[in-house]
Amino acid sequence: MTFWLRPAFVLRVVRRFQQVAGFDRAMALASAALAAMVPLAILCGMILDRLGLNDVAEHIVKRYGLTDGGAQAVQNVLSPSAGADSSVDLLSALFLMISLLSFSRAVQRMFEQTWDLRPRSVRNTPNDLRWILGLLAYLMADISLHAVLDRGRYGLGAALLMAPLTWAFLVWTGWILSARRIGPAALAPFGAIAAALTAVYAVGATLYLPRLFSSEASRYGSAGAVFATLSALFGAMVTIVGSAALGREVHDELGRVRRGDRPPDDEVRHEWEQLVQDVRSRWHPTAGHRARRLPGRGPRRRRT
Repeated sequence: MTFWLRPAFVLRVVRRFQQVAGFDRAMALASAALAAMVPLAILCGMILDRLGLNDVAEHIVKRYGLTDGGAQAVQNVLSPSAGADSSVDLLSALFLMISLLSFSRAVQRMFEQTWDLRPRSVRNTPNDLRWILGLLAYLMADISLHAVLDRGRYGLGAALLMAPLTWAFLVWTGWILSARRIGPAALAPFGAIAAALTAVYAVGATLYLPRLFSSEASRYGSAGAVFATLSALFGAMVTIVGSAALGREVHDELGRVRRGDRPPDDEVRHEWEQLVQDVRSRWHPTAGHRARRLPGRGPRRRRT
């Protein structure tokens, strides 16, 4: 732990996160995901409704235990209206495809920036289309697994079983969206870190999202479901972007260790001692100054 959490390594991870403009990248990913997922959820809801199954809105309501205004807002946004025409015209299908491609290219740019690759943009469209199909399969597996195993309050069992599948999907995502320029071995640390943090985030979301949806729905009505969804997606994308930055640095550090470039223990110890001294130098002068002043304080003189 002292090796991996040493100041030099932590600073490299922070610089990597800043290099890719982590929070801006996460917001761009969340916005692209929202623009793609809402029409996709409506389309899937139409298909599931024809098959006599619960649509996406009902699945979200049951999975997160939404009630009252939060549940109604999700139903209003994602469920097809009763008696409405459930056919999908060419323009709607084109908009859905453009939204999905925009999301896939946003994820592609994250990997290209994190691993310092030249952007391929539209030249990578065939790989983007393959990734979209893989994303749909992953989402269907996630929905099915949670529908079967979500018997507890927190969905812990489903989150644990989804972790290996999430690891495989994320490693494949980086490999396919980078046009196979990043090998699976280089992506393995990122996949492991992201799968673990995503499982923790999924469990935490079961506690946080019901309150978020209810509060946003009470303020903004159906639009509150959109705001709450964007907030939840932003948290998930910060997790992914942060895991990418950390995974890249972990892989580079493991490469240096294999080459025999691991810093000696006394150097790691010196980094920690230097950090402790810096913290003490910032804290003790203030504390000492206060301590010196307190004993010398006497009663205030009365003004005449």
